[in-house]
Amino acid sequence: MAERATGDLAAQFEDEKPGRVLSGPAGLLLTAAALAVGALALWQVFRPLSQGSKYYLIIFLAGVLPLVFLAYPADLRLPARLRTRRRQASTRPTVTDWALGALAVAACLYPVLPIQIGSGGGGYNAFLDRQGLLAPTDLVLGTVLLLLLLEACRRTTGWILPAVCLLFLGYGYYGGLLPQSWPVAHAGLDFSQLVDAFYNSDSGFYGTPLDVAASYIVLFTIYGAVLELSGAGRFFVELSAAAFRRSRTAAGRTAVASGFLLGTVSGSGAATTVSIGAVTWPLLRRAGYPPERAGGMLAAAGVGAILSPPTLGAAAFIIAEYLGVSYLQVLGWATVPTVLYYLGILLAVEIDARRSGVRPVVIDVGSPWRLLARFGYHFASLIAIIVFLAVGVSATRAVVFAIVLTVALSFLAPKNEDRAHRLTPGRLVTALVTGVRGVLAVTAVCAAAGIITATTTKTGLGPQAAALLIGGAQAATSDPTLVLVLTALLAAVALTLLGLAVPVTASFVIGWVIVGPALLDLGVTAPAAAMFVFYFAVLSEVSPPTALAAVAAAAVTGGRLVPTMWQTLRYALPAYLIPIAFVITPAGLGLLGIGGIQRIAFAAAVTALSVAVLAVAAGGWLPGVGPAGAPERVLGALAGVTLLWLEPVPVAVGAALAVVAAAGVFIRRGSADRSSSGSPANPLEEQL
Repeated sequence: MAERATGDLAAQFEDEKPGRVLSGPAGLLLTAAALAVGALALWQVFRPLSQGSKYYLIIFLAGVLPLVFLAYPADLRLPARLRTRRRQASTRPTVTDWALGALAVAACLYPVLPIQIGSGGGGYNAFLDRQGLLAPTDLVLGTVLLLLLLEACRRTTGWILPAVCLLFLGYGYYGGLLPQSWPVAHAGLDFSQLVDAFYNSDSGFYGTPLDVAASYIVLFTIYGAVLELSGAGRFFVELSAAAFRRSRTAAGRTAVASGFLLGTVSGSGAATTVSIGAVTWPLLRRAGYPPERAGGMLAAAGVGAILSPPTLGAAAFIIAEYLGVSYLQVLGWATVPTVLYYLGILLAVEIDARRSGVRPVVIDVGSPWRLLARFGYHFASLIAIIVFLAVGVSATRAVVFAIVLTVALSFLAPKNEDRAHRLTPGRLVTALVTGVRGVLAVTAVCAAAGIITATTTKTGLGPQAAALLIGGAQAATSDPTLVLVLTALLAAVALTLLGLAVPVTASFVIGWVIVGPALLDLGVTAPAAAMFVFYFAVLSEVSPPTALAAVAAAAVTGGRLVPTMWQTLRYALPAYLIPIAFVITPAGLGLLGIGGIQRIAFAAAVTALSVAVLAVAAGGWLPGVGPAGAPERVLGALAGVTLLWLEPVPVAVGAALAVVAAAGVFIRRGSADRSSSGSPANPLEEQL
């Protein structure tokens, strides 16, 4: 029951809305369809359909989109007299839901059905032959699929993403009416051209985002479900607690370590926040953490799950596809920033423990070595993914092999109470259905993202928006370096604001087609530009005023929402600054593991110093010394930001400022000690 409650709470704060718990015939149908989709995804890894990847995407979407209408209610506001009836019916699909599901099957399968319908139909090859010149039937069913995808997005993510898609659709249709002197004006597209771009091209509904969802994300969600059912989530939390059980900051360290490890199972910031909060918040409360500070720590640690190898967020797979690189390379790019991110959180935890007088707590767990000996096999599949990728196995095959390994190792559970986590055939079916259900909303978002990418491609909006962004920076300065810095800052603000409105995956896709070209035009390398967009898309989960992870954390701790958000920002500060570091200077590529050992070591060491100085400035405490005053904190903040400019002169200036700030803290402590020793002793002062 506790696990069910945690899952329900997590669902409330996801980018995607919570769905129905189906039973009866609808539940059986969803289970059967999800099994078929999961089996098809696994089959495609080893025996790809001979008709090609687009054919597979059509079949995949035909299996997934109808399930969205069954699993997610319309959730429309109704008159008061109908609300009671609506609540009673919310646990089962309505007639409208069934009708939309049937219509989705027809619209999705139409391109591959060998049935002649007027001048349309006739099978897959005939459909492709009509690209650029759709038949009336093609146009009708393409329009139906467009509307169904918008409704699926509305049901799963809310109104904003469909509104953004409609905005792009309107731009494609009415853009020709704009004054041609405007940079964003274009020749204009008629509706049939737009539908053709969406329905019968490789950049529309069946473009890269949907390909990633159908080829990668579904497999990793199945893998996460298998790991969770095998008991890996519980083991990761217990291991984190055992590793720090004798430390003064055990509670805080446990929360941070749990966030990192549970990210391999969840891959979702809000879900990880709720999962670790359910276990570690009682420890944090006993240690004396205020609810807001504990909530900030939990949210920052949870969002790190999306940034941390070996299972990054869904957008990471899109990066690999867009740039034509292996997923292993993307993992390599994320490694150093992940270490620096968690370094910043851990330093903040240590500072808070000393500044707030956190009490040691006794964590009643066994030895970490004993836990590793009994349950360490849970790490095997995670390590196996990296090994398989390193020897050249594709990411899809690597995760399937990891699933098989997890299933086999689940039978190593030595005691009766552990056998509940053995992955028997029945539990495997549950994992497969859970994994496919977990990709329903993502699939709807990825398919709808084709509206944005196709419109951008057809109208040339990407280069035009890039020119506007660069032009805004050039209006302030003509220095090329400062233009790059200002463009990066403007892009960071734009991406953050975009992420407040749409889910992470859609935010990355939009950001890449709009902001990516601007960075590339200024000489930023493709890996740096892509990871820059990725990080700021992810950070929407901790950015006010939405900050889903912070909202979830506040729900767990009972803390005030706005202070929890600001505490989250303080803990997650490195994640906002490090992406800027690896786009404004060539040396910053070392943070992505690019450029040789010397560059990587220099960039990592200097940025680690920057993270440490910023943690002291934000926390107001120098570990081992004492509190930092306002002058030292200001100097520390300047030092930390200057160090991120990874060039010799700024690094020297930043290091000097950091030394001055540290010296100020030492002097302040010495003055306090002398004042304390020189003051007359009295019992009341000693008690205070």
